[in-house]
Amino acid sequence: MNYDFKKLEEKTLALAKHFESDIASLRTGRATPALLENIPVEAYGAKNSLKNVASLTVEDAKTLLIQPWDKGLMESISKAIEASNVGAQPIAAKDAIRISFPPLTEERRKSLIKVLKDKMEEARISMRQIRDETWKDIQDKEKAKTISEDDKFRYKEEMEKKIKEGGDKLDQIAAKKEKEIME
Repeated sequence: MNYDFKKLEEKTLALAKHFESDIASLRTGRATPALLENIPVEAYGAKNSLKNVASLTVEDAKTLLIQPWDKGLMESISKAIEASNVGAQPIAAKDAIRISFPPLTEERRKSLIKVLKDKMEEARISMRQIRDETWKDIQDKEKAKTISEDDKFRYKEEMEKKIKEGGDKLDQIAAKKEKEIME
């Protein structure tokens, strides 16, 4: 009987995707809708993500344009952006809101790198939990005599290889983001 690593592979892939989307909101040198799209906005008596109540477009490298679908939400959106502490002030026009991001200071870059490293550590902890779950499953199968002791150690090696690949993927994502922040 072969051990099925499908669950492990799905979990490591999902973790990498989650990590990538999680750090997308870290501001690099250029404006991107990912910086704002998940800001909670008070709309119709409930909290909604900004992306659910407005369109976000990149006007130029440093400017985002937010166009609410309901013009009555302009003030709520402006307040939500101010409260989110993204490092830029919203400027309301007739039917849209512009946000111009100032260039990143060296101090701000360093604080973003620190946040990136914290998020990376959270991802590594999740990766270790995935490894621990898989190893426990392999050990349980050996105790239940569905796999041999030799198989257990062979599967452990394969598991460690897959976990290392997942960790390397996280490292690549983090290194790419760090490079973007420092440019």
